[in-house]
Amino acid sequence: MPLEINTLSDVLFKDRKNDISFLLGNKIIVLIEHQSTISPNMPLRILAYATRVYEKIIKDKQAIYRRTLLKIPRPEFYVLYNGPDEYPEKGELKLSDAFTEKNTGEPALELNVSVYNINKGKNRYLAEKCKTLDEYETLVAKAREFHAEFEGMESLGSTERLEKALGKAVNWCIEHGILKDFLEENSTEVNNMLFTEWNWDDALEVAREEGLEEGIEKGIDRGIAKGREEGIDRFYDLLEQGYTPQEAKEMLKNKSRVIW
Repeated sequence: MPLEINTLSDVLFKDRKNDISFLLGNKIIVLIEHQSTISPNMPLRILAYATRVYEKIIKDKQAIYRRTLLKIPRPEFYVLYNGPDEYPEKGELKLSDAFTEKNTGEPALELNVSVYNINKGKNRYLAEKCKTLDEYETLVAKAREFHAEFEGMESLGSTERLEKALGKAVNWCIEHGILKDFLEENSTEVNNMLFTEWNWDDALEVAREEGLEEGIEKGIDRGIAKGREEGIDRFYDLLEQGYTPQEAKEMLKNKSRVIW
């Protein structure tokens, strides 16, 4: 069965960079992976994303105005959750839960998102079918295990403890042949991705400070919102350039001169 990747970039506010969408046969799959928290706004986010995906795959833009029915791939939406909070092996998020007014009948617009818990030991049939997923679960479990070990070291700051735990988990996996080739090639990116997911409050705080300063300079609420978005983008840009999360935070807070 042919598979075609059609992931979009910069569709929404860039608070996550791990969305993927693809066509598989007659289905369009939108997958949001590695979520450390469950957001009830995910259906709304995916709705906007899916609309853009359909715009992309419909080559003939005039076809929607014709009298003949335009056939489109059937959508399916999934979230892979591996956060520390308790969550069932499978859950569901509905767009209609966000509606301010709820009628007894079926809503005119609905979007269902299936949420799968991929923490180690959950949904074992998925891990058994996908060796990469199973090894990724091991990486995350080891990162949590080592982070718990470093928690007692008061001489280290919270950021340093997290960075050390993630680095140790990556090294342990490489030594034990888990995601070995991928981690050897992309260890810095993996560390940054995991750090940002697990320390998201820090990233938001940096963005909030950037947004407030931007807003004060412009004197309007729109400036605050724009500044906050730019703060998150700058944080990610620095991570992609190879800076550690701590270095990125300091560079943004100190307003160091950066070549973007």
